[in-house]
Amino acid sequence: MLFLDELPEFPRAALEALREPLETGHITISRAARRCEFPARFQLVAAMNPCPCGYLGSTLKACRCTPDQVARYQGKLSGPLLDRIDLHIEVTALAPDALLGTPPGEATEAIRQRCAAARERAMARQGQPNQALQGAAIDTHAALHEDARKFLNTAAARLGWSARATHRALKVARTIADLAGSADTQVAHVAEAVQYRRALAGSAACR
Repeated sequence: MLFLDELPEFPRAALEALREPLETGHITISRAARRCEFPARFQLVAAMNPCPCGYLGSTLKACRCTPDQVARYQGKLSGPLLDRIDLHIEVTALAPDALLGTPPGEATEAIRQRCAAARERAMARQGQPNQALQGAAIDTHAALHEDARKFLNTAAARLGWSARATHRALKVARTIADLAGSADTQVAHVAEAVQYRRALAGSAACR
């Protein structure tokens, strides 16, 4: 796992270098007459603020940033890089009483069992995890319900998604369906996957 905090503060060249391993699971280094390829499969988790001051959209404190500052800050992340991040989750700030008074969440062991069962369904169906599906295999194993297909087409068109972003959302929807124990991918599964890509451009992970 690779965790990058304050994602836009990393050099642009370093961030763009992540595109190849995120897509292929390996990295190619070329120097003079030599060319070497190394395995580089990892899970990327990144976090950033929505703006330079960190309070854009907050109900607790007013944002001090101008629209230009926000655009420049979020613009440090390229579209091709964001396309390769499957889940874009915006986590809003909580008031102290809500933060301290929140009840415990679901136990890790229960979540682990559910995830393991979903992975087993995918492996039994296609011999590889959903994340590894490529090309025609995505359409074959996604088993999209017709209504879900129409919903995804509409969402992708309205949100201006690239083909890569659409396919990644489809694989997330297939995983959500597996978590629910569903044989096919339905509208509810696609709608949830779409929501995971609708946060601010800079909200690649929790703030």
